[in-house]
Amino acid sequence: MPTLEVRDLYVSVDGKEILRGLNFAVNKGEVHALMGPNGSGKSTLAYTIMGHPKYKVEGGDILFEGKSILEMKPDERAKLGLFLAFQYPVEVPGVTLFNFLWKAIQANNLDPRVERTSWLPKSVVDYKRELIDKIKKLNMSEIFVYRPIGVGFSGGEKKRMEILQMAMLKPIIAFLDEPDSGLDIDSLKIVADVVNSVRTPELGIVMITHYQRILNYIKPDFVHIMLDGRIVKSGGPEIVEKLEQEGYAWIRETAAESAN
Repeated sequence: MPTLEVRDLYVSVDGKEILRGLNFAVNKGEVHALMGPNGSGKSTLAYTIMGHPKYKVEGGDILFEGKSILEMKPDERAKLGLFLAFQYPVEVPGVTLFNFLWKAIQANNLDPRVERTSWLPKSVVDYKRELIDKIKKLNMSEIFVYRPIGVGFSGGEKKRMEILQMAMLKPIIAFLDEPDSGLDIDSLKIVADVVNSVRTPELGIVMITHYQRILNYIKPDFVHIMLDGRIVKSGGPEIVEKLEQEGYAWIRETAAESAN
């Protein structure tokens, strides 16, 4: 049984159908790369799995550890162990990352449905020690976690803050929506190093990206290509190399041939 399974999923946004019978599965310990041209539905899939109200499920199901989560709220899905690092991290004036993460960890520890409490720091002292350790790995100053979330941060700093949240909250399945966008090569390597450092048999990662460069540092086990709301090609890292050489034209041709 897959840890997370998407079955024949149809999703619309503002009355427009985006996902059209998509099937997808990811297990703990696996790293998947989800690629495809703009508008193919990659981010829609991630937002739908997390329960964003803008994305309406018209058909199909989303199962986490064998149980449907379609009726669950976003915070309930997060407490089960689902996580999304945003492509465009939001700013939250008046709330520091230090307080936000500590409250989120406390909420997980107090929720009887969460069976991962042993993974989470039990006291604020343990929490701060682990937080500082993760900050150092991201090559950031401790002062950032005492500032309002995202306010005054550069694009690269915002991306690192998202990865810091993932490292601290220790999800079971994490979606990283274009973690490489807006990063220079040094920041990209730092983010990749941290993602690699949290790769464990207990964490499944889905990276949404357009480009090969981050996959040079974070090696995926599986690569999937989306087109027009479906996954039309799956395989190993060799798919990425062909994309770099030929673009998405061959994918469109293959999909057209299959349709005929």
